[in-house]
Amino acid sequence: MPLEIDVLTLFPPMVEGPIRESIPARIQEQGLAAIRVHDLRRWGLGRHRTVDDYTYGGGAGMVLRADVVAAALADLRRPDSVVILLDPAGEVFRQSVAHALAGSSHLVFLCPRYEGVDDRVRAMCDREISIGDYVLTGGELAALVVIDAVIRLLPGAIDDASTAEESFAAGLLEYPQYTRPAEFDGVSVPHVLVSGHHEQVRQWRLRESLRRTLERRPDLLEGRALTKEEAKLLAEVRSEPRDP
Repeated sequence: MPLEIDVLTLFPPMVEGPIRESIPARIQEQGLAAIRVHDLRRWGLGRHRTVDDYTYGGGAGMVLRADVVAAALADLRRPDSVVILLDPAGEVFRQSVAHALAGSSHLVFLCPRYEGVDDRVRAMCDREISIGDYVLTGGELAALVVIDAVIRLLPGAIDDASTAEESFAAGLLEYPQYTRPAEFDGVSVPHVLVSGHHEQVRQWRLRESLRRTLERRPDLLEGRALTKEEAKLLAEVRSEPRDP
């Protein structure tokens, strides 16, 4: 059965375009995922299909109404659904969250606009997710980030080796990658990668993965239970003289 995804948004074209291209399009063509985009105004109120209103207590901006969202979810939600609110106050989106969502059967994404949602909407959602500590004009781009990260993990979506060795798959940043030409602008591909010695290549990649993580995301190493090999290689990296 494909992973079914419903997206609630006031701007369907913002979501529809990207999911029709590249790997997301191929995943849908293969029947691994089914993504449907819904205009929230379909459940809007009155002749003008109103979906928002002024905030109680005053202040700038409009807030999505709880009754409109409730009506939409009443039509889309199923017993197996996971309803996700894209919100700056949500849990930070990580690869582990992507893996958890990829095991679902039905995801519903609610994309806020303006000043966000009536706070009573939060009780209607199963998860709140943030893609980072910044504010976007709406939840559409955040939903696309989460959807892309999730559907590429579906079995058969892409080469298993690609997802097994990429950044964050093992809690570390990915090692450097190279292709032809073997030398460019005075910089050569590391000799070990063309040596044909698979075990040395594996060790080099692990060492460089640890090095890159230490240099760029040391927070990922904090509290990490290192294997004996990782501890040895990380100690070697730490002992290396640094460039001035």
